[in-house]
Formats: sequence, structure tokens, C-alpha cells
Amino acid sequence: MENTGPGQHSTPPEIVVVSGLPRSGTSMMMRMLAAGGMPLFTDDARAADEDNPLGYFEHEAVRRLREDASWVPGAAGKAVKVVSFLLPALPEGFLYRVILMRRPLEEVLESQRRMLERRGAPAADDDARMAALFLRHLAATERWLAARQGVRALAVDYAEALAAPADTARRVADFLGGGLDAAAMAAAVDPALRRAGRPIKK
Repeated sequence: MENTGPGQHSTPPEIVVVSGLPRSGTSMMMRMLAAGGMPLFTDDARAADEDNPLGYFEHEAVRRLREDASWVPGAAGKAVKVVSFLLPALPEGFLYRVILMRRPLEEVLESQRRMLERRGAPAADDDARMAALFLRHLAATERWLAARQGVRALAVDYAEALAAPADTARRVADFLGGGLDAAAMAAAVDPALRRAGRPIKK
């Protein structure tokens, strides 16, 4: 709580943060929230493409969060996509409801590889090492979520969201306090867009 004077308190602004590793289903969750009636903090600078045919739902300013957080007040009352590596840079003074997307690491790595190959960029050649790095990062992220004041978190499994979108939509809507159209959220899930993973190289 922020003290605004003797006997007076106000609740800090609330921001919904959709997070996770790149290629973990964050765009899908943003699409679900939009369908359910949640305003989004996006700029449409990154157009839909073969990797995300239905859109990325990003804001370019978020990438510079560590250097410049001046955009954060503009996200109050909205949902914003923030990659998990940037979560600790979120400033104090806000209440954050974080939806953390989880996806098997072999699928994340394969999806990242395909995206980089399509763009002609080099991909990591040691999946086992990258998986270990990601595991450590995710463990640290969950510790941060548990310890940081003003943060509530809900983990959402990507495969479960695809297999049972209605159940996932209800969980997310309840977590966000109700008011969203859970049926519309579930209808926004397109299982055909799932990228199949492959075993991690040993």
C-alpha cells in the first residue's frame, strides 16, 4: 500500500504481465486475454509472420525495460508481454499479476531454432547446455515471483491450454478477478499452430 496521508491509503495500479521463455506460448495467452476483453499494451510494430501467424502482441518499448521503464505507467489496467529474463526489471509501485507460461524445453528450443533458421540467424548448437541454462533461469524466475512484494503469479502449461482451453481460460479469468469472457478466451486457442518439439541433443 502507498501511504497518501494520515489515515488514507490507495491501491497501486495493477498490470497483468504475460511472461515466459521466448516461444513458450506468450502470444497465445495475449490473444486469449484480448478475446476475453482485456485491454492490451501493444504497438503492433512487430507484424504477424510465419512464426506467429496470429500476431506477437508486443510493445517495442518493453525490450528496453532495463534501461527505460517510463512506459510502465501506460500499461496500468492492461496486459503486457514481458519475456521472463526482464521480469526483475519491473519497477516498484505497481501490483503485478503475472501469468507465467510453461512449455517443454525441447519444444521451446526447437521452435526457437526454426524461427532463427527462417531468418538466416545462427542457432545454438548445444541444446543440452541451453536447456540447463533455461532450467536455472526458470528456477530463479520462480524464486523471484515468490519473493517479490506486489506480485501474484499463475503458472499456465502450454500443452494443457491447447488440450483443455476452456479449463485454462476459466483459471486465468478467475486469477484476474473475473470480468473476462472465458468462453471467448477458450475459442481464441488454435491447437493447429503448435510447433512440434524434438528430443534434446545429448
